[in-house]
Amino acid sequence: MTTEILTPRDEHVGALSRGSRIWHFVRHYLEMVVAMLVGMVALGPLEGAVWPALTARPDVGVMVMATNMSIGMAAWMRFRGHSWRGIAEMSASMYAPFLALLVPLWVGWIGEQTLMTWGHLAMLPAMALVMLLRPAEYAH
Repeated sequence: MTTEILTPRDEHVGALSRGSRIWHFVRHYLEMVVAMLVGMVALGPLEGAVWPALTARPDVGVMVMATNMSIGMAAWMRFRGHSWRGIAEMSASMYAPFLALLVPLWVGWIGEQTLMTWGHLAMLPAMALVMLLRPAEYAH
């Protein structure tokens, strides 16, 4: 017989209705997307002013952009009380799509625009996957 230990967060999530948990999950997802955009918009010009040549190469540019988005999202997640592990996992979902597309870019199979478009599009389901792996953390 196994004994399950519930934390206060788990008990709170269990008390919510299914619809309420889904709404909290979707709202949290949208909040993180907004936080990523804020990070990108706020830090992009700063990085351009400090080191203009940094993003001259598309491969470096997308990684810097992922960093800017991760900083905005991480700040919001920390404000919301998430663990450093959760923040690291979600940040990894910002980088993973771009990392997967770098080899096709380097060998000439895709261009810069494809890298940007598909990297950003793949980031959205990657974030959702991270959230689905830990629903109790994101449905509160």
